[in-house]
Parts: sequence; C-alpha cells; structure tokens
Amino acid sequence: MEKIYQQALLYDFYGELLTEHQRSIYEDAVCNDLSLGEIAQERGISRQGVHDLIRRCDKILQEYETKLCLVEKFMNARDKVEKIINLAAGPEQEQCGKLLREIQNVAEQLLQEL
Repeated sequence: MEKIYQQALLYDFYGELLTEHQRSIYEDAVCNDLSLGEIAQERGISRQGVHDLIRRCDKILQEYETKLCLVEKFMNARDKVEKIINLAAGPEQEQCGKLLREIQNVAEQLLQEL
C-alpha cells in the first residue's frame, strides 16, 4: 500500500511531465488499479511492455522528485501544519483562547489547501 501511495503522490506532482501515452498507462495502473493484463489487452500491447513502461515511469517520476523535492516539501509542510493544529488545540488554548483558535483555523485552512 505504501508503494501505491508513493506512486500516486509522485504522479500528482509530476505526472504532467510524462508523455500522454506514459501518463495514460501509468494512470490506469496506479490510479485506476487495472492489472497489467487488462491494460495490455486494452492497448493492444504485451504485459511485459506495460510492465516496462510503468517501471520506466516510476524511475522518471522518482528522478524528478530527487531533483525538485516537491513531495518531500509538501509532506514536511503538512506535518508542520498538523503540529500547529495539535498545539493550538492543547490545554494551553484556554489561556490564549481567541488567538490560538484563529491560528488553528488558519492552519486547518492551509492543511486543506495542501
């Protein structure tokens, strides 16, 4: 499951940089959960060809992440926003009330936008 989640994140960030053919097959495999056989039959190519293309796309997307680190930055930002929300919801919130609720609201909005 972790691999599929990682593939989906990479695809969300860098999928537009793949060719239309690569994007279409990769999306069928990762997002639509079609088997290699189903994709091969639909496209009129071999299962091995589908498998090779998916591996090639995985490598391409991972290379983009290695260079640009967008997924890593996104995950770090999301973790920090969640930490802000948790801190603002803590027992100290009673003391600072309105300000902490406002910080929590802004952090929740940021988390939804991410």
